Amino acid sequence: MPYEQPQQSEEVAEHFIENRKRISTSGVQEKLSLMLEKNLLRLTKEREKGTYLIKPIPRDLKKVDQVPANEDLTMQIAKQVYGINTAENAMIFFKNGSPAYIKKRFNVKDDGGKWGKEDFATLAGNTKVNAGANFKYEHSYEELGMLIQKYVPAWRVEIEKYFSLMVFNFLFSNGDAHLKNFSLLESNSGDYLLSPAYNLVNTKLHIDDIDFTLFKGLFADSFKREQYKKSGHPSQYDFTKFAQRIGVTESRVEKLLNPFLEKQPFMETLVSRSFLSNANKRKYLLMHHTKRNYLLTLMRYLFLHKIQ
Repeated sequence: MPYEQPQQSEEVAEHFIENRKRISTSGVQEKLSLMLEKNLLRLTKEREKGTYLIKPIPRDLKKVDQVPANEDLTMQIAKQVYGINTAENAMIFFKNGSPAYIKKRFNVKDDGGKWGKEDFATLAGNTKVNAGANFKYEHSYEELGMLIQKYVPAWRVEIEKYFSLMVFNFLFSNGDAHLKNFSLLESNSGDYLLSPAYNLVNTKLHIDDIDFTLFKGLFADSFKREQYKKSGHPSQYDFTKFAQRIGVTESRVEKLLNPFLEKQPFMETLVSRSFLSNANKRKYLLMHHTKRNYLLTLMRYLFLHKIQ
């Protein structure tokens, strides 16, 4: 990017502040709107519609300098290893080499218009007024599946994508999977489909995080296997039950789960090539292997003890 970091230039900082006033995307992390002019990215001006968003290094987190690399890596693993449809994204750098994360806005049409987009907080009817300050956490992932059934005509196809994304979020410790980070997007045909995945990041690298962001967790009711209650972590069995309860065809569950249960050497290759520091590359992999072992070990436990 042809900019100094705003911390190093008052003039740049002023432009960034003005840009933030115009941007309408939600979330606590700073975002800035850009557009591509020939081969140069620049901040949008008043009344211009940006086609890219950047996230500089945030504040008030552990290892803040690693956040852009973390999000870029997690998004690339989702797309390249597990075939999850994601927003186009990359790493980008200020003049001094300081990193930022950039993604292309998937709801902007080639002619500058916008595709219809609704996040799941809106679909669930959750607002600060009726659900309080934590409105985007007041739900369960099973209930999000029911919203897909309600609003998506081709829900049987989209529910499988949603299920795969949920398993990915668990295995890669994405504690930012709240209602506003899931959306439906208008298609060329005028109906709505699950939008490309966005804001995928291993939050456990930066905060002491739990498995699931939504207060109710996976299930709409109090359903949990005894072993899930004891360990505090779901097993393959729990995700199988989750899949069935949101409408995934029983014969498809195993096929959807298998890529996540198998070791993926290419995932480790991407981690090794990422912009994370060497110490955080090791932590990233350790966190993933720990989560994967929860699924495998707890499933073996259920089998050996014949818990029905």
